[in-house]
Amino acid sequence: MTPRHYHRYTSFSGGINQLWVRDITYWRFKDKFLYISFVTDVFSHKIVGYHLSESLEAESSIHALQKALDQLKQPVEGLIHHSDRGIQYCCKEYVKLLQDNSIAISMTENGDPLENTLAERINGIVKGEYLDCYEVNSIQEVNELLSQVVNLYNQVRLHMSIGNKTPEEIHQTNQKTDRLWKNYYPKNRTLVNQ
Repeated sequence: MTPRHYHRYTSFSGGINQLWVRDITYWRFKDKFLYISFVTDVFSHKIVGYHLSESLEAESSIHALQKALDQLKQPVEGLIHHSDRGIQYCCKEYVKLLQDNSIAISMTENGDPLENTLAERINGIVKGEYLDCYEVNSIQEVNELLSQVVNLYNQVRLHMSIGNKTPEEIHQTNQKTDRLWKNYYPKNRTLVNQ
């Protein structure tokens, strides 16, 4: 399966379960780092799969992807999986899981975070607005907190980029909305020192 590149998916207008983005973020816990693997639906911005791990091994990414696949009520056609070029997404087991579910593989071209902006944004929201606000004492508490945070993010937090609705609302209705924020970056940028 030849990778297709969808790094400009911010204007993606398909529907739910047509394009999923992947990323892993770290979170400091006591004297070590924990790693959270997310699968996010681009259309609804819903986190459809996630997994917490104490290592960066591919197993955590496989668990997050399997969780996303388990929430599907029926197989979907045309689903694209977009990620960076991390070893977790290139390993044999991960690629096999994608292929077994007829999911097209897309990867960033250069490893630039701007090629996977929604996934990077989710990381920042989950850590900055939620996880960093709590003190936890055990891995079990971290898992419980992460579950609550994903629930809050999906079912309570309103997003201007999806018409001030929650990701769950959009995911359930599968209706396109207008974004309510303005892009202040000029469309015709002037290059300096071409």
